[in-house]
Amino acid sequence: MTEVTARRTNRRGVATRENMLEAALKALATGDPGAVSANRIAKEIGATWGAVKYQFGDIDGFWAAVLHRTAERRAGVLGRHDSGAPLRQRVAGIIDLLYDGLTASDSRAIENLRAALPRDRDELERLYPKTAAELQSWGQGWLETCQQAFADLDVDPERVREVASLIPGAMRGIASERQLGTYSDLDLARRGLTNAIVMYLEGSGSGRSEQPVIGL
Repeated sequence: MTEVTARRTNRRGVATRENMLEAALKALATGDPGAVSANRIAKEIGATWGAVKYQFGDIDGFWAAVLHRTAERRAGVLGRHDSGAPLRQRVAGIIDLLYDGLTASDSRAIENLRAALPRDRDELERLYPKTAAELQSWGQGWLETCQQAFADLDVDPERVREVASLIPGAMRGIASERQLGTYSDLDLARRGLTNAIVMYLEGSGSGRSEQPVIGL
């Protein structure tokens, strides 16, 4: 194979891989449980399961690559923060970002895929080790994002870890209410969550010995 032919073949392979990932995200975003099928996704772009295996190795590699693609798209957005902004503005910015992001197409795709994966962590790691590793890396990446967002403020690092663990689940609940329809005031809910987090973090790094806030 000549160098030119090899480059052309490689470009075709990259294009095929990209098409498969985009087709997967589009299919998964419909919310249809049946869309969590590599065979079905491959057929939608005129490919075969063999082509999926060639590009990704196996179904685990495919789902891991799909999740990694969404992480790449989020990275630039989540990493933005104004170092001169006060604590309240930074917290509100994170809450608003997730409020919009969790109803976006990629988030719907992630939710559909995760719903089809094993709930038990040990089983997930046994059956889908690459996918599990990708999901685990998200948790670490999110923690680092929150740490960077508050790094120059007088906040307790351990409380930042706690808040980083709280926010995604809390915001998924609010986003779910938004999608299902609710009589609750979700703007009020976001403001209340923001206020609670600000109160918990504000001045917490000054060395004061405080009791944890019960119920936060």
